[in-house]
Amino acid sequence: MLVPPELRRVVLHPGDHYAAKDPALLSTLLGSCVAVCLYDPAAGVAGMNHFLLANRRYARNMPLSITDAGRYGVHAMELLINDMLRLGADKRRIKAKAFGAGAVIENLCSDNFMCVGDVNERFIREFLQMEGIELVAEDLGGKQGRVIRFRTDTFAVYR
Repeated sequence: MLVPPELRRVVLHPGDHYAAKDPALLSTLLGSCVAVCLYDPAAGVAGMNHFLLANRRYARNMPLSITDAGRYGVHAMELLINDMLRLGADKRRIKAKAFGAGAVIENLCSDNFMCVGDVNERFIREFLQMEGIELVAEDLGGKQGRVIRFRTDTFAVYR
């Protein structure tokens, strides 16, 4: 991928988020974590977050809204959405691309608990659906890690 030298580059680490109205290349490395790229094409506002879970395991039968997984993911999503709204985005037009949630450490899974990646994938799908945000592209799950690069001016994602 050839990147213009004037394009601002921002590397996101776990727990980070970044929203912009100006062109930038946002990148992050994912394992079981999730990065969500949000954009409002009409306003030209875009951003990305990188969220992880506070604990290693979560019960399969527990609603995500009352677990640490749900709360942590909610905070990451709300921070990014609020920053985008401050830059002029309209929540009704926001679209999403989601990546990550890989089962990169399989031996942490058991019959009673979900893998971290499983919890993250389930959370982001439920959150976007509840908020009415269309998921237009995704690469979630699997057993591999990913490097994600998101251009805030074209809304293109490179892996």
